[in-house]
Amino acid sequence: MASIAQAVPRLNSQLTWFWGFLKEELAPYRGRAALVTRIVVASTLFMIITMIFRLPYGAYGAIFAVTLSRESLEATASAARTIVIGFALAGAYVIVGLTLALDDPALRFTWIVAGFLIGFWALSALRSYAGAARFGYLIAITVALWDRHVPAETKVENTLWAVGIITLASYITWGLEVAFAAFRKTTELTEAIAERLSCVEELLRHCGAGDGADASIRARLDRLTMTGTSGMRRTLRRSSFDSQYATEMGAVVALTGRLVDLAASLPHFSGNVSEIDRERSGQVASRIREIREDVIRAKISGTPESIQAGVRPPDFPLLGEIENTVALISQALAGSRQFGVFSPSVAADGASNSLLVRGAVLDPEHIKFALRGCLAATASYVIFNVLFWPEISTAVTTCFLTALTTIGSSRQKQFLRFAGAIIGGFVIGMGAQIFILPHIDSIVGFTVLYIAVITGAAWIATSSARLSYLGVQLAVAFCLINLQEFKFQTSLTVARDRVVGVLLGLLMMWLFFDRLWSTPAGVEMKRRFVATFRLLAQLARGPASNNLRTEIERSYTMRDTINSHFDQVRSLADSVLFEFGPSRSSDLALRALIRRWQPELRVLFVMRIASLKYRLQAPGFELPDVVRLRQEAYDEVSARMLEEMADRVEGRPHRTGGSAEETSELARHKRQDAEAAAKQELPAARGHSFVTLLGEIDSLTNSLAGQIATETAGWSQ
Repeated sequence: MASIAQAVPRLNSQLTWFWGFLKEELAPYRGRAALVTRIVVASTLFMIITMIFRLPYGAYGAIFAVTLSRESLEATASAARTIVIGFALAGAYVIVGLTLALDDPALRFTWIVAGFLIGFWALSALRSYAGAARFGYLIAITVALWDRHVPAETKVENTLWAVGIITLASYITWGLEVAFAAFRKTTELTEAIAERLSCVEELLRHCGAGDGADASIRARLDRLTMTGTSGMRRTLRRSSFDSQYATEMGAVVALTGRLVDLAASLPHFSGNVSEIDRERSGQVASRIREIREDVIRAKISGTPESIQAGVRPPDFPLLGEIENTVALISQALAGSRQFGVFSPSVAADGASNSLLVRGAVLDPEHIKFALRGCLAATASYVIFNVLFWPEISTAVTTCFLTALTTIGSSRQKQFLRFAGAIIGGFVIGMGAQIFILPHIDSIVGFTVLYIAVITGAAWIATSSARLSYLGVQLAVAFCLINLQEFKFQTSLTVARDRVVGVLLGLLMMWLFFDRLWSTPAGVEMKRRFVATFRLLAQLARGPASNNLRTEIERSYTMRDTINSHFDQVRSLADSVLFEFGPSRSSDLALRALIRRWQPELRVLFVMRIASLKYRLQAPGFELPDVVRLRQEAYDEVSARMLEEMADRVEGRPHRTGGSAEETSELARHKRQDAEAAAKQELPAARGHSFVTLLGEIDSLTNSLAGQIATETAGWSQ
């Protein structure tokens, strides 16, 4: 009885936590209702067209209308522009395969496996996410055609229908995005940044006034903390912004997330805050308002701030860190103002004109992604053919769909996938066929049901990364059951087969995609973070040859890789929360440190890109030989400091020789030499810009080195 009595409070506590979790995830936020409305309108409009004209493959078009990128009008427009190429290539591949391998089972199987491999590799390696998605998606939904005993003409006709249907769904979605964009003055990215800055600004103004923080503000901060920055980072990854803008805004996104975390950790304000700290809080709030307005207008009006050293620490907890974070945001935007690239534009730097991500052909990560996805899809294909059960061919489609989004840890993804399939398939899909659809005899009634289900799925899909994939899977399962036929299903075997197919695909993804080449998130997070330091050290050292074209290409490759590492580290840091084991406590401690260090490292990365223009002698940034040589000397020592930081985080003896203090002192002397030469050899304006940039790089490098040296002092070597 005692054990039962103990179990009851524990169960109540878990239920309370779960209910609070759902309330946080499903609470409305700025822009959420508008985004859900756009998703529902696009998907419902396509569903109505499909039902009225009895178009085949309607379920896949409706799903695509739900999952199509809507992070920004530019991203959606870019997706629409790639429709013709992506679908044309996929359609040609399928039709050629049908023609060549029609009567040869071995060749047909080889062609199918090759299609899976190409589709998953393209999803990972192509710069155009939309084009890759369309190529692989078409192959996945037409794979069942290959083994059907129907004339070849019918197979070709169905393939062309698939191309046309999903193209129509994409254009409907894009057209609605254009229509909605006419009523919006900002993008999803700037709205998300502005919302977070506004919330922190309000909190600090309460501090400046000596008031207690409003409960609604704290609730908003808690929600924004749980939401994180995954949505904004996904926007930047899928956008077609030029690389300079994407790099700088990536730093702004990371710093904004850090600012929200700091603000959410502030204690309740009281009247005991000193007058000086109140004034400082008001000043920081005013600066945040200026930055927020600059981001919305896409025009930098103020001057960049510096991290103030030697200033009296505030009595108010965390205010000093908030001040420094706001200064870092200002610095991250300073390069945009200086080089005139703040306004987002379609990539035009030559680096993004390539179809492939730089280095994708030989990058083992892209190859591993392709092999994992190919094995999962191939296993699903073999199983439903061996069982002579073509009705569960939705397994292949599920493999492709579940590889489109990366969220949290593999355990989290697995749970959300299965939960989405069960809720969307068995509970809602089959439940509707038993209790609701028998009483509906018109498209109007079905439309009401469809809107209700897709609204719920879309609302969940616009949650944070902890829950969003449940909404996607819910929509997939429901559409595959209820939009494949244009009549009421009198047998539940159709729904059963499609749900079984979804579950089979999820099982194969768990066996191959999530388990193969997998490493603990904590280990991989640390490895990626250390690799980022070493890559940044290479970037700091500048050109390795005198061939300007080659070095520019090399710098773009390194920039893409470093940006990718930043995103991966943040994603892996989220994944650590869902891993358990003996190393959990140490992994969580390292995660907290990395989340604090990485935003500063991103700002240093932005500054290093600006400095590289001098090293490359770009037009307008030419330096006399004496200044250039002294800059190179400083950059070499600064790169050594970055490598020492990497060694400390990795927990290995320093390979560069000398203590951290000696290296820092040497860097200071080299910087002073370069600054003295610049003041003598350069015009006043250019000399001031160069000296300021070098000083900010040195200040931030030393600040980061000091923090890492302090935190890792007790680590075993």
